[in-house]
Amino acid sequence: MKKSAKVTLTVVAAMGLTACSRRHPDPCEAANFDAVACGDAVRNGGYYWGGSWYRMSYHYPYPYYYDAYRTYVSRGGVVTAPPAGVYARPGASVSSPAGSSSHPGGVVRGGFGSTGAGHATGG
Repeated sequence: MKKSAKVTLTVVAAMGLTACSRRHPDPCEAANFDAVACGDAVRNGGYYWGGSWYRMSYHYPYPYYYDAYRTYVSRGGVVTAPPAGVYARPGASVSSPAGSSSHPGGVVRGGFGSTGAGHATGG
């Protein structure tokens, strides 16, 4: 095995262990992908899960995570959607209008055009 392949496998394994140790799924992980929450997480450097803020560092723009999700699904991967509103900012209504958040890490709905709209409706 080449050295670069060993390094890649080590990094992937470490990422998998990190993901397994969390009780709150990252909305940008392919198996838990949530288009709105992922876009918000990438923009704001983290996400809410059950009312708590989790800071995350995303190294790529939103389309990278969306493409990873689409590839995962096309290869037969199963997406486990969390309960509605679990990624919402505490005290925010799930149906609150875009831009109504007062916290810089708040959930802002929309902003993905037809791509996000298609995903949001299950399409």
